[in-house]
Amino acid sequence: MRVDLATLYFLIIGTLLASSAMMYWEHLSHPKRSKELRTLAVGFATLGAGCAVAAFRREWLGTAGAAVSNLVILGGYLLVLRGVAAFNGRRYLRCSVALLLLMGLTWAVAGVRWQAAVWLYVSAVPIALATAMTARELMRTDGMPAVQSRRVAVAVTSVHTLFYAARAFGLPWLYSIYGVRALSVSSEITMYEGVLYSVVLPMTLLRLTREEVHGELLQESRSDYLTRLGNRRLFFEEGERIVNESATHRQPVALLAFDLDRFKKINDRYGHKTGDEVLKSFADTVRATASADAILARIGGEEFAALLPGCDSHRASKVGEAVAHRFAATSHSVDGDTFRATVSIGLAVPGRGTASLADLLSAADQALYRAKSLGGNRLVHYDDCREDVDAEDARRESLQPPA
Repeated sequence: MRVDLATLYFLIIGTLLASSAMMYWEHLSHPKRSKELRTLAVGFATLGAGCAVAAFRREWLGTAGAAVSNLVILGGYLLVLRGVAAFNGRRYLRCSVALLLLMGLTWAVAGVRWQAAVWLYVSAVPIALATAMTARELMRTDGMPAVQSRRVAVAVTSVHTLFYAARAFGLPWLYSIYGVRALSVSSEITMYEGVLYSVVLPMTLLRLTREEVHGELLQESRSDYLTRLGNRRLFFEEGERIVNESATHRQPVALLAFDLDRFKKINDRYGHKTGDEVLKSFADTVRATASADAILARIGGEEFAALLPGCDSHRASKVGEAVAHRFAATSHSVDGDTFRATVSIGLAVPGRGTASLADLLSAADQALYRAKSLGGNRLVHYDDCREDVDAEDARRESLQPPA
């Protein structure tokens, strides 16, 4: 079944206006992206309005119809660019104004004498530039989540850019060879590609916003509200995967267990607010010291853990000692009273009886308790702790009277 071009054109207009309404409705539900979604809503509405004006440009505006409708459509593309760029904290205000002014000047100078050429070819150039900049903003990683919908949006805007670039620079050459037939085919392709753009791009931008919100909610569910480190759930979900991968690929991995020394006394003497500040200070110290691929988590009140992929016992010990040193050197103040806090650390690496993450954490905890029993503010390796326990067991056995 063949669909006539007029039907496709009105489908594009209706889709753009419906997408605008959906964007505007969505902005009420997403305060973080309210400004961006509102700008996109205005942009798609302007595109729809420009297409509607273009459909009746001669009846409504006479000879000025082509220029007015083209400038309105270009304004819609630039508003969509502005909305997408706002995700990355950019505006493109000067660039947008310059493109509009340049296109307006082109219509004023050349539009009267060569209206058909400006409408068919020249007007495609700023649209190609606007969509190219939109695709570029969608490819940036500083403000948008790296999700599938973003890649789809990049593909759609890139195809739109290539199509309008071909229309601006390739269509005149095709017209010189095939005549009116080239213009007819170009019009059909424009309609079908316009439907693709008007349907897919708004939907993928809405999906992108929802995926971003979903990702943030998921991150919140796996983060400790106070320290912004991972919580126990994240530690075991991600940690188990890393331990299994390390075993499969025979790569080193180490686990550090931390417990702040005499933390209850800090809370009792200075109050829980000061205690929270100490916890956040320790979290900042661990975050600044460990590598970017480390899994850091608060797994209890004043208990923390760090899983260090790619670290052997020696390197993990260096990390732990650096954390202990930096934290012990940090001053904490409350009402003019300055104090310092320290941390005890247990270190464990995979070995006999410590194959899983739970085994590693249990071994690191044993080393941690040994560090605390020795006065705190130190790191104890589980292997050293185990040797001490074995020696103590042997000593006790030697003192037992023979049966």
